[in-house]
Amino acid sequence: MKLLIVANWKCNPKTLKGANLLFNSIKRKLKKVKNIEVVICPPFVYLSNIKLSNHSVIKLGAQDCFWKNFGAFTGEISPLMLKDLNCKYIIIGHSERRKYFNESDEIINKKIKAVIEAKIKPILCIGETREEKEKGYIQKKLKSQIEKGLKRVPKKEIKNLIIAYEPIWAIGTGKPCDIKEAQTAYLVIKKIITNLYPYSISKNIKILYGGSVNSKNAKSYIKQAGMDGLLIGGASLNAQEFIKIVRTLT
Repeated sequence: MKLLIVANWKCNPKTLKGANLLFNSIKRKLKKVKNIEVVICPPFVYLSNIKLSNHSVIKLGAQDCFWKNFGAFTGEISPLMLKDLNCKYIIIGHSERRKYFNESDEIINKKIKAVIEAKIKPILCIGETREEKEKGYIQKKLKSQIEKGLKRVPKKEIKNLIIAYEPIWAIGTGKPCDIKEAQTAYLVIKKIITNLYPYSISKNIKILYGGSVNSKNAKSYIKQAGMDGLLIGGASLNAQEFIKIVRTLT
């Protein structure tokens, strides 16, 4: 199973020129990478300007979407629009969306269903706050987010789901999750998924780690914690660092 490395550029870079420069720098250096699929998730406005080659290891992804395909929903972007721009993945339920835009598990569930219906792979983000961690609520929080996020999603539709474990207290703080804690979270998530869906399906669901990932710790999350890939924020905006992360995994 290929490792999945996802770059979440968030609300960056400031210009199209900067986005193209960053993307082209990454594309040039990752032409010959094997057994890894790289997904770049730029802001919506840059998606149509990023040019992929037919045999590239790089795929396009989006940072969010709406749960309807069209209609009178001012400012929203639908899964079908993103599919038309060649997006293969869509990040759903990132902690920043939950915090700043008040996205509930119910809204996230609607988005997951819409993305799956559009034949795009959803990346469901889950994770606990520092307070929840200190109170010992990690397993309870992850279970709640997964069960509510995947409510009434049929087992036949779940095979392309990806789950990204992002402890909120580690995102953008420079204080990544301890490798043993990440491994425990991985096993907890696997158990939750296996309780919801048959093992024949759940075993193929990839689990990514995200939260202050860099070229020094990336390999440990894969080799020691058992993660199937990484969701990278800040480090993905530095072409050299991002390339270094990917190459440490080959």
